[in-house]
Amino acid sequence: MKGYRVKQYNEPVKRYCQTLELRDNPELIAEYRRRHSCEEAWPEIRQGIREVGILEMEIYILGTKLFMIVETPLDFDWDEAMAKLATLPRQQEWEDYMSVFQQAEPGASSAEKWQPMERMFHLYE
Repeated sequence: MKGYRVKQYNEPVKRYCQTLELRDNPELIAEYRRRHSCEEAWPEIRQGIREVGILEMEIYILGTKLFMIVETPLDFDWDEAMAKLATLPRQQEWEDYMSVFQQAEPGASSAEKWQPMERMFHLYE
């Protein structure tokens, strides 16, 4: 089992957790992973994510299941940010580029593909 270091901020943040299902095809999954590598992910997409106010984004994979964690400032408005993200250069092109791998409707935005998860337990006081 491997743990992952978490970035620390000088202010409290909030976290969003979402899930998405990939097509059950090992070759497609390998290609999806490659396209998300540091070398292959489009710089405009990384820049757009930061531009809408997202501090950190992580995607985890198990088989065909993806789990995404997004960290933002406390005053972050998800719907507003996703609406802005959808208008940024190359964003819809990226979504279409990724849709080959995902179980999602063609032409869907990121906000339409990724489904929010409900936190049902935490250990915080």
